[in-house]
Amino acid sequence: MSTPSARKHIYIAYTGGTIGMAKTERGYQPQAGFLQQKLNSLQEFNRAEMPQFTLHEYQPLLDSSDMSPQHWTDIAADILANYEKYDGFVVLHGTDTMAYTASALSFMLQDLGKPVIVTGSQIPLAEMRSDGHENLLNALYIAAFHPLAEVGLFFNHTLLRGNRASKVHATGFGAFASPNCAPLLKAGINIEMIEPAIAELHSRLPEFQPLQDKAVAVLTLYPGMDMGLAQYIISQPLDGLIIQTFGAGNAPQQLTLLNALADAHKRGVVVVNHTQCTHGGVNMGGYAGGHALRDCGLVSAGDMTLEATLTKLHTLLSRPGEREQVIREARRLMEVSLCGELS
Repeated sequence: MSTPSARKHIYIAYTGGTIGMAKTERGYQPQAGFLQQKLNSLQEFNRAEMPQFTLHEYQPLLDSSDMSPQHWTDIAADILANYEKYDGFVVLHGTDTMAYTASALSFMLQDLGKPVIVTGSQIPLAEMRSDGHENLLNALYIAAFHPLAEVGLFFNHTLLRGNRASKVHATGFGAFASPNCAPLLKAGINIEMIEPAIAELHSRLPEFQPLQDKAVAVLTLYPGMDMGLAQYIISQPLDGLIIQTFGAGNAPQQLTLLNALADAHKRGVVVVNHTQCTHGGVNMGGYAGGHALRDCGLVSAGDMTLEATLTKLHTLLSRPGEREQVIREARRLMEVSLCGELS
């Protein structure tokens, strides 16, 4: 960490996304070196009151729709490789899957002691009305002068806990929300701290859990669903399965579905019950429809976002150890808050 008198230094991992795109004849596209050139030309990013920053541009730059667990692992490894050199980290990322990446980083880098802030924009930084200007400027400032020892997602003057965020608007500047957790802070005239950090700042290296190649699927139930189709999906060679259920975690009381879920549990698939509702969470003891799922071996996602549920499950299944032990621990820890993802 820097000494109190030293100017803070933030590492920017530029993975791609709208914020750094340039206008071309074929529309907006990533362009090597363009973002660095743009930031050098903006005086406010280089004021003495701002932290220093080092921009690392990924090759190739990615549309966030192309992000995969391997890319999440690469970003986490990049942060870890530079961890001792910098006071904090900003990850520039496309908005479409930004919440997945923020969630994944929180689980792969347990016991963070420095801030990691994921941000981006809806309009390229090169455009006059870009929200990327305020998002990046504030992310750098907050990482340096209001650091929290966790992964955050900054958008529209608000810092959200990374594993509590979901994209809720395709085109608006308020693209992200945190339905079951208050924001960490608001950046208005003053920086207003709202939700306390989950840990104290420290300089120790965080634990790092790279992701392995695991088959994790999401199955969304709907009224009138062909349970033969559901049975077919559940019978595939999966490591983990998330069932998107109704209300507080309820599903149709059809034996085809229930037997398929019970069989998946016996095969060692970690099956998680996640509600389709934005607010609130799963309570499998409240109704018969949820109780039946508990009897089939399903574990509860509580009030986690889908993004957090998927990335947490993938991370737990990637832990080292004997298969039976990994499965048993994954089922237990899905219902335990590891880094603020559960109420």
